Amino acid sequence: MKKMIMTLLLAALALALCLSACAEETDKTAVETAPLMGLGTNLGNTFEACDANQGNTGAEPTRYETLWGQPVTTREMIHGMREAGFSTIRVPVAWMTNASHLSKGDYTLDQAYIDRVAEVVRWALDEGMYVILNDHWDGGWYGMFGSESKETRDLAMEAYRGMWSQLAEYFKEEGDYLIFEGANEEIGARFDENSTLYCNDSVNSYLTDDERYALANQVNQAFVDTVRAAGGNNATRFLLIPGYGTNIDQTCDSRFVMPKDSAEGKLFVSVHYYDPWSYCGENASAASATRWGTKKDLQAMSESLAKMDKFTKAGYGVIIGEYGALPAADGVSKENSALYHQSFLNLCTVHGFVSCLWDTSGFYVRRNLSFADPAMAEVYARFSAGRTKEEAQAAFDAAVESAPATFSADAIQLTDEKAAAWIMWNDGGWAISYSVGDTYNPDAKTPGLKVTDVEITGEGTYTVGIDFTGTEQGYSAGVAFAALAIGNGEDLFPGYCIHIQECLINGEKYALKGRPYTTSDDGHCTRANLFNEWVTKVPRDKARVLYGDLTGVSPTLINRNDPVISHIESIYITFVYAPRK
Repeated sequence: MKKMIMTLLLAALALALCLSACAEETDKTAVETAPLMGLGTNLGNTFEACDANQGNTGAEPTRYETLWGQPVTTREMIHGMREAGFSTIRVPVAWMTNASHLSKGDYTLDQAYIDRVAEVVRWALDEGMYVILNDHWDGGWYGMFGSESKETRDLAMEAYRGMWSQLAEYFKEEGDYLIFEGANEEIGARFDENSTLYCNDSVNSYLTDDERYALANQVNQAFVDTVRAAGGNNATRFLLIPGYGTNIDQTCDSRFVMPKDSAEGKLFVSVHYYDPWSYCGENASAASATRWGTKKDLQAMSESLAKMDKFTKAGYGVIIGEYGALPAADGVSKENSALYHQSFLNLCTVHGFVSCLWDTSGFYVRRNLSFADPAMAEVYARFSAGRTKEEAQAAFDAAVESAPATFSADAIQLTDEKAAAWIMWNDGGWAISYSVGDTYNPDAKTPGLKVTDVEITGEGTYTVGIDFTGTEQGYSAGVAFAALAIGNGEDLFPGYCIHIQECLINGEKYALKGRPYTTSDDGHCTRANLFNEWVTKVPRDKARVLYGDLTGVSPTLINRNDPVISHIESIYITFVYAPRK
């Protein structure tokens, strides 16, 4: 009898402690919870893996799980991630494509698929991990929001609410360690995306930027309202609101507005960080990646992340849902990869942000239950042990102090009194890059590139160029983005125009398919786009030309389908820089 009473007392005590801990957790705000979430990672290319041409074929859930080369997830893998130092895991899912028949108008989610995702979610919860569950690209169905058809647009919103209503109902008794994230990078930026399954009736650029922002705010509000109405712990569950395209600058735009919430202090905002992409992206080999690690690189990282302080000051937690200097296709870590990640983690600690490494078994290899690179394992083990904001700031400052000023001592060194012209470039496969962005950075260069940049001293004729033959690839395989740019052009030569006289590709004259126009995105760097498919409308209120009006101007002067563009060994451009005539 005494033994039974003692057992009941112990059980009651355990329940009381549990309820106390849960109450304490429920009482915390998103800003207070962020530091408790520790290091995060992603279960990448797994549940969001899908066949965007076929959709739901009725296969076993694990069939979709392995479509993009990952193994079937096991409890041991989740335990291994926890042992490696990760206390938060983000689980991307393609709910509509793998578990519904939305392309036929039915957004009901298959029970078996929800059960399989829930199994993995609960393994992580059993490990004491926070779990972020989202809807992730998902075959491009978010393009339905930008359809010209009102019927399609209405179905998109109905399906979005229906999806989250089903998920919130299913998980309504799960505690605060389960966080719902409304979407991935789709909110705003991809409302015009076409897809084979869902929205081939859409037209790119159907929406204006202002309309995309307004719709992004509307969709995010629908997410919050739907989850809150589902009952159970959903009334106070932490919710992660996708920023506009999860881009830091676009999310910090005043047009992006966090949704209203009936629960106080329970919202996070999500952005991603892969800057600069020429270094962080999935290069063909580690040797082909641009270099990273100068004082300027570290300072740029610090300045970019600091912009998100506006949200913490307003009472919202910040989660960097994806980041990383991704391993190259050859499996080798890039030069200074450990420095990149430890600097990023130091800054997240300083600002109180949650960080979730984007990983598709490139960093932590699930089949082996270990990190591929011992240096990276050491970084994450060190941070999982914890450090104060003061320690993190001191470590970051020390990294800046010891970093080189430049890798390219022979390049033009830009000052406030000096302007320089160059060609921004990304090749068609994003394997070759040179100084893309409004800040002139000759260090952001694929090894082997021979560049001809030029100092701009005033009105005159200048030539800039790039020779690709010394790179590992040996040529530029097409073009993804290109622009002729002049650093400090707007500051030192306001109103000046870029007028291209001649373009040589592989030593031969190349006929551009339109007229260039001059503009500026940041008010400092002058540019003329050579190929920028993201500019869908000429900004006529900001664009200028040297002669005449804007008739015939274009942001895509290079014809990407021209055979010569598929194999560019060199490009040189001669241009006049002068005040408008």
